Amino acid sequence: MKSDTSELNVTVLTTLQCNFACDYCFQGDHGDYNARADGMSPAMGVRVADWIERELERVRPEKLVLTFFGGEPLLNLPVMYDLAERCACAARASGVDIYINVITNGLLLTSDVVDRLLPFGLNGIKITLDGDRDTHNRMRPLRGGQGTFDRIIENVRAVAGKVRIAIGGNFDESSVDSYPALLEYLKQQDFADKLSKVFFKPIVRTEPVSAKGIIPLTPIAAKDALHGTCMTSVGSGAGKACDSCNVLDDKLAFLREETRRVGFPTHDGVHNGPCHVHKAHAHTIGPDGSLYACPGFTGQMALSTGHIDDRQESWRESARERFLRLSPWKECGDCAYIPVCAGGCVAASHSQLGDMNVPTCHKPSFDSALVSLAHSVASAA
Repeated sequence: MKSDTSELNVTVLTTLQCNFACDYCFQGDHGDYNARADGMSPAMGVRVADWIERELERVRPEKLVLTFFGGEPLLNLPVMYDLAERCACAARASGVDIYINVITNGLLLTSDVVDRLLPFGLNGIKITLDGDRDTHNRMRPLRGGQGTFDRIIENVRAVAGKVRIAIGGNFDESSVDSYPALLEYLKQQDFADKLSKVFFKPIVRTEPVSAKGIIPLTPIAAKDALHGTCMTSVGSGAGKACDSCNVLDDKLAFLREETRRVGFPTHDGVHNGPCHVHKAHAHTIGPDGSLYACPGFTGQMALSTGHIDDRQESWRESARERFLRLSPWKECGDCAYIPVCAGGCVAASHSQLGDMNVPTCHKPSFDSALVSLAHSVASAA
């Protein structure tokens, strides 16, 4: 798995700036964050494309998966367009299929954006809706408090017939009960049959969580619960959201079943990994060209595993060696979920436990999802 060369997967953060002011995220339009946040320059974008072309020649994959992320990637359209075009040309010249994905809050998504990217291999767009209209507007407002739900819905409607759209969402104890209403609302929209996937994940708070049904991460080699975060807020010292750890609980199982009930495709809760951090040919590139093992470490320079210009720096090499030696699953015994979990979220282990080799256990969540999956298969038989 680690040395699999069939796919070259590159996530590019074209900017760390964001136009939202989500209270659970350290990024975005809070205080002076945007004034300090990095953005990729056009010149750096060219260098990133050149690096990807070199990787295509070195790895010789069957396909290139290029994901634009942030921050909010649509805040830096010139660099995104140029990178997409250059990578598409390089991939096709090498006989490699290219799949371009965009993870966006959806506020700036337009038909023009989609039309510009389609010729380069646009595969799909993921958009976040955090509950029904009122809940989403509370969770994901603009800095001035203005709501964003209605505009996002209209933007989805404008592009849904052109490209695959996936809907994601982040819930906590204050918002989870609004998701069935969101699902019913989406089902009534004229673009409902064009949604490729709908899936929601919990926000894992830094403070202790007392609400029934919202569980924290649990480190295997420690007695205390991991009231921590991953991805969105790793290394910030202030963030509160989880963007990738599948910390499943009874509420998530309920929402998964509700999603199926209304007819939307969703994750089965079992086949979720392992994370790209365990794959040699999966890379995240920050706005300054620094390489990282996954988006959860972006901006933490001490954990940069390299740079696109191949500069030789001992501290980057040291970080790269740390990731190469990762094996948190060794403490997981004979757990059947190791192939899809590999010990849990490495970013969470690092930020909350101070040791990337201490696994965070999701076994009860996998058990619940596996039962649900078995019922679904049996029903379809």
